[in-house]
Amino acid sequence: MQYNTITRRTFTSVAAFAAAAVAAPMLRAQGKLEKTKVSIAVGGKAAFYYLPLTISEQLGYFKAEGLDVEISDFAGGARALQALVGGSADVVSGAYEHTINMQSKNQMIRSFVLQGRAPQIAMGVSTKTMAGYKDLADLKGKKIGVSAPGSSTNMVANLVLSRAGIKASDVSFVGVGTAAGALAALRSGQIDAMSNTDPVMTMLEQKGDVKIISDTRTLKGTQEVFGGPMPAACFYAHSEFVQKNPNTCQALANAIVHGLKWLQTAGPSDIIKTVPETYLLGDRALYLASFNKVREAISLDGMMPEEGTRTALRALASFEPSVKADKTDLAKTYTNEFARRAKEKFKA
Repeated sequence: MQYNTITRRTFTSVAAFAAAAVAAPMLRAQGKLEKTKVSIAVGGKAAFYYLPLTISEQLGYFKAEGLDVEISDFAGGARALQALVGGSADVVSGAYEHTINMQSKNQMIRSFVLQGRAPQIAMGVSTKTMAGYKDLADLKGKKIGVSAPGSSTNMVANLVLSRAGIKASDVSFVGVGTAAGALAALRSGQIDAMSNTDPVMTMLEQKGDVKIISDTRTLKGTQEVFGGPMPAACFYAHSEFVQKNPNTCQALANAIVHGLKWLQTAGPSDIIKTVPETYLLGDRALYLASFNKVREAISLDGMMPEEGTRTALRALASFEPSVKADKTDLAKTYTNEFARRAKEKFKA
């Protein structure tokens, strides 16, 4: 298995130096799909975090690659991961850091195309229940809403709190999803703070419901919170699945990179026309304001930055005792083999 993977990778490197005239037909001559029906699990599909997945689905890019995808939407990324581990999903559209976390549990899963180059997660305190908020210490003993316990929204909250010496056990995390339920939970006072994605956080922020205390919706904000670039949503699967289904993974990567290429030039009105009406959460203008805020966080070409994998490992190891930086093999958590070919194919 490993030998074949290395051979393919070496072949790709050699092919990259070939003349464009020779390389172009080779890119088109993709092998037969090992699987045409693919089940994809996602946690909170309506979030901008997963916009490339929705765009590629809505514009028919999976079908164009010969794929019949079934997308199952869960309350959060941790639930989507459970679907993969339990065998009900082939692939997850989820946060890259799960690949590192699972390696610490001796389960090898691998990312093969990136959707987001910044987490797009903001953390804010309720202006209703925490009107007198001064600093992070005020969050001790409070209820913090996250998409689902164990998800990337939870991870960002843990990281922010740990820097103030607050342990996860010092607060109560409450799963609220990434849509209307999250808005309701904060506005009704069920939670005191929230770590979540857009459009939810921009909607709460613009209506004065939250005061933002940590923000990774921009590349600059991500650098401030994580100390480096931090990869976000990606497609990941069991390493064995990636090895056994290279043509299927290539087709999936092609569809996503095709969507990323479309997003590079799409205007706000194009987005509105493409996503399902329910994603707008009843406020078109605020949805568009949210999109403008996170636009730069969307990956341009599906490629995983090596430095970003190191940032993710540092962040996880800082508050997750089971993750040991010196015992993690980052090379086994991702491959750029498929994204590189897709990037060449679509000139992303």
